[in-house]
Amino acid sequence: MDAFLGGMAILVDPYILGMIVAGTVLGVLVGALPGISGSTTTALLLPFTITMTPTAAIAFLGAIYCAANYGGSITAILVNTPGDPSASATAFDGYPMAQKGEAGRALGMSAFASTLGGIFSVFVLIVAAPLLSRVAYNFGPPEYFALAIFGLSMVAAIGGDSAVKNLISGAFGVLLATVGLDLTTGVERFTFGVYELSDGIGLVPVLIGVFAISELLLQATQLHVVATMLKLDAVRLPSLADFRKCAKSIALSSGLGTFIGILPALGATTAALVAYNETKRWSSHPEEFGKGAIEGVAGPEAANNAAVGGAMVPTLALGIPGSSTTAIILVGLIVQGVRPGPHLFNEQPQLLYAVFASMLAANLLYLAMGLFAAKLFARISLIPSAYLWPAVFVLSVIGAYGPNQSMIDVGIMLAAGVFGFIFRRFGFSPAPLIMGLVLGTMAEETLKQSLIIFDHDWLRFFSRPIVVSLFAVTLAGFLSPVVMKIWRSWRAAA
Repeated sequence: MDAFLGGMAILVDPYILGMIVAGTVLGVLVGALPGISGSTTTALLLPFTITMTPTAAIAFLGAIYCAANYGGSITAILVNTPGDPSASATAFDGYPMAQKGEAGRALGMSAFASTLGGIFSVFVLIVAAPLLSRVAYNFGPPEYFALAIFGLSMVAAIGGDSAVKNLISGAFGVLLATVGLDLTTGVERFTFGVYELSDGIGLVPVLIGVFAISELLLQATQLHVVATMLKLDAVRLPSLADFRKCAKSIALSSGLGTFIGILPALGATTAALVAYNETKRWSSHPEEFGKGAIEGVAGPEAANNAAVGGAMVPTLALGIPGSSTTAIILVGLIVQGVRPGPHLFNEQPQLLYAVFASMLAANLLYLAMGLFAAKLFARISLIPSAYLWPAVFVLSVIGAYGPNQSMIDVGIMLAAGVFGFIFRRFGFSPAPLIMGLVLGTMAEETLKQSLIIFDHDWLRFFSRPIVVSLFAVTLAGFLSPVVMKIWRSWRAAA
């Protein structure tokens, strides 16, 4: 209880509260900008949080993460161009509502559904993360190795539609994790005589490159696309009839989004799309969907914001990113000297409750902003690309150079941006690459530590029940598509 009260007390600290407000405003702004997602923004601003305290840094990044998902719905409804990928399902019914002159009603429901879904997931996070950490508290290097392998097995499901391409991208990230000095043998690997690479490839330059620079290059290929802004007089509160109509879809989508968010590698976009389908399936008026159904706005918005809190559960409790944005927040924790995992709940519980408090505050703040300033935020999407993206490039260079004052990091950022652009052009997602880079280091280090503990007898891995369980779950994940394919073929033949 003391840790909980201490965490909630940050909301009366003017500095921390200012960081939460700044992160929320920035999150809504960048969420409303087509092309600049929450993950891009957190990667871009990560270097600037190094000088902050750990609590302020995580509160700032967490507020951006919460608010960006809602911000994406503004342009999804008004411009039919989701500012954040997680708002893509919102456009299915939000834009038709705007075309019928109901943009204010759609934006009002989006704000309320987003807030309710986000608050629900934060309460689940408060309950579930400590419970999960107690199970994981007995983890040693062998268990963390098995956990890293489980996390790497999930890269097939994150980001793109092709599991093979996701695995290739993740394997490339693991390969990047091997660059640098081997801690057990002292041998330099893939440094090519460059002294700055002895410590490995920095996470921050790679993050900025594959998210911000690759997005810049991608947007440069779409300069001919012109968005049309629909007229918006005012954002108004949904009626009681609207709330009654959407209550079931919000409740269903909040639970579904939280569950999908907890599963490593899926994230808010998947949650929103699945929730839209389920909302339509259980609706009393499925024929209205795609033509301006308010339930079609409420369901995806509740789900994509609920996935935010859900994705933080494995990130904080196990150190396994639940989404691409939480992978960046995980890096932010590591940069601050905070190692996520079960020990965090005993060593720094107030930091965790500070994260919970900041996410609750961010959800309430963007509700107020959505009702009173959505019209202003919508105009942000009209910023000319000729001004927007050069500013993003300058911030990217500063962000890559800042942590180590090294031009090598700037070169790594540019190279990562080019590779990220090529990857995305050919259907590869950058998110598995980041997961491979983060978890690859963890897998290598814990494997070597485990082999030293086991005196290089790898069969002793199978003498530890948690390791065997995690290996079994990983194997089941690999085999499940094959089993389901065989099962469907058998059913079809029968």
